[in-house]
Amino acid sequence: MRSPSTRSRVLFLSQCLPFPPHSGVTKRTYHVLQELQRAFDVTLVAFSRRDHQPDATSRARAAAVLRRELSDVMNPVPIDSEYSPARKLRNHALSVLAREPYVFYEYGDVRFGQELQQAIGSARPDMIHLDSLDLYRWLPTLPVLPTACTHHSVESELLRLRADHSPNRVARNYMKHQADLLEKIERRLCGQFDLNVMTSEVDAERLRALARGARTTVIPNGVDVDFFQPGSSEAVVPGRVTFLGPTYMFPNRDAVDFFLAYAWPLIRRSCPEGTFHLIGKNSVDEKARFESHPGVTCNGYVPDIRPHLAQTAVSIVPIRVGGGTRLKILDAWSMGKAIVSTSVGCEGLETVDGHNILIRDDPAEFAAAVVQLLRDRGLRDRLGKEARRTAEEHYAWRVVGRKLVGFYEHLIDAGAPNAPEDRAASSRN
Repeated sequence: MRSPSTRSRVLFLSQCLPFPPHSGVTKRTYHVLQELQRAFDVTLVAFSRRDHQPDATSRARAAAVLRRELSDVMNPVPIDSEYSPARKLRNHALSVLAREPYVFYEYGDVRFGQELQQAIGSARPDMIHLDSLDLYRWLPTLPVLPTACTHHSVESELLRLRADHSPNRVARNYMKHQADLLEKIERRLCGQFDLNVMTSEVDAERLRALARGARTTVIPNGVDVDFFQPGSSEAVVPGRVTFLGPTYMFPNRDAVDFFLAYAWPLIRRSCPEGTFHLIGKNSVDEKARFESHPGVTCNGYVPDIRPHLAQTAVSIVPIRVGGGTRLKILDAWSMGKAIVSTSVGCEGLETVDGHNILIRDDPAEFAAAVVQLLRDRGLRDRLGKEARRTAEEHYAWRVVGRKLVGFYEHLIDAGAPNAPEDRAASSRN
């Protein structure tokens, strides 16, 4: 057991470089890193995604910021297939021929392996945090140490849900094929990790059903309750409805298309003064399609979402596809906003319909709930106060972080990992 005066060391493998933290995954990863660094010396080895850092300058800037916050940050590795259609096609072909999930090849850059080995040698870690099962191909190269894997969602389940909503039969069948391949990896490996970190109990149950003997704990997504605070009611723009999230992500794009097709016309019929604002990146085609509907504005990426949320009367989460938990709800809750969500959109959160949120799945009922909130300030205020209380009590990052740190301290003190030889062998087979 390490003496109290010596900090333990955590090696953190990530599928993205989490700065700036403007997407759901980057927000969670960034704040989890901060919370772990409070108790441990953390070394980050990360890929860099084009949507987050499009060029070498932005990668270097993000890494420099993170180096000021963590013990060490290795050189981030861009994902080549995001810049090369030929490489992406090659990866898909290899996946089909080898019957290995696409992510095995997408995250297979030899440069990542070199950074990883350098980090292992210099950091001499006491445990390993895998921030996504997508990085499973690197398991055989890791030292025999307690290892935890975070599941932002159960990926095979998420891919099947996405396939169910795809209009293209070929794409639908291929996504289901990939889901089957991912499920085999989940079944084979998750029982071998010393801990599977889930974002909701619903996902934990799903994973335990897939992987017999998998040890799980729920560490929910969190929110910075000091950064996101309720604003003045005078700032609210009457009739303003807001959706938060980039639409390059399929669940968000599907949600907006669904809302605009089936709920927004009903809302405008009852509240013709209503406006719908999207906050987050949209492609040129998406922006044109969304703004062809009356009263719709695409704000694109904004450096600070708080002024936009402050002007919001009702925040909506019409998500139909997804797993994990929605940081867009936690941000809005922390700012005391009334929310209308589908049951999938708020899955896994401490929700009570009519108490801190309104939950509606039928599009007509969803629209009616939005209209009700737009017209009833008292109901909006009541939901908003309970939303803020829920955020403070359950989802403040300090609350979430203490729980995760406690589990990791226990794993490090226990020392002996769970069947590391079996885990390494399973990742190769």
